[in-house]
Amino acid sequence: MRQVSAQPYMFPVERHFDPKTAVLVVIDMQRDFCDPQGYMGRRGSDVSAAQALVPRIASLRTAARAAGMRVIYTREGHHPDLGDLPASKRAKTRRAGAEIGSKGALGRLLIRGEVGWDIIAELAPGPGETVIDKVGTGAFYATELEHRLRVQGIDQVILVGVTTGVCVSTTAREASDRGFHVLVLADCCAEPEQRMHDIALELLQVEGGYIAAVADSHALMDVLSSHFEAKGGE
Repeated sequence: MRQVSAQPYMFPVERHFDPKTAVLVVIDMQRDFCDPQGYMGRRGSDVSAAQALVPRIASLRTAARAAGMRVIYTREGHHPDLGDLPASKRAKTRRAGAEIGSKGALGRLLIRGEVGWDIIAELAPGPGETVIDKVGTGAFYATELEHRLRVQGIDQVILVGVTTGVCVSTTAREASDRGFHVLVLADCCAEPEQRMHDIALELLQVEGGYIAAVADSHALMDVLSSHFEAKGGE
């Protein structure tokens, strides 16, 4: 049985890994989260950890595509009229010094259609790849993501992106509750503070990995490479 070496169990648990029933979900690799002039920078957060992910995610994406695995991207943002922005969320971002909808160097912060809202050029979706626009931290909340995965026969969800403790963790919990096998790649996720990143990963593995398994991207790439070779390197 070919599985991905992960903690606290081999992924997926008690079955084999199949790239055709798996998806790589690239979470919120937007300029607002990765560019120092965007939303996170406006909050005073260090985005260097997010920037360091870019080449690793790009390499992983290449391997995933070669093995026949789907890639889906998420993008957090709100409509320009702010009609979908909860007052509580707006207040919390205002308190942090980066109120959603306020003017920033890359346009209005976390507003659909603005420069900062879009996915960074290095990880721009390829032809035919899906982008899920979301208003919350989780990729399943008020989106068509679950429907798309069910229709495509996907039951293994692999998460990368930012931030580990918020959007990645929330999506992992949502996916687990919906019965998906969930794998989070530790070296392809980030928080502005390393300590928060480590805590978030630890919490995902509580109760024997009830929410998710955690691995290094190289462990997944090894398995993807074996699938690509089995296909004859097509």
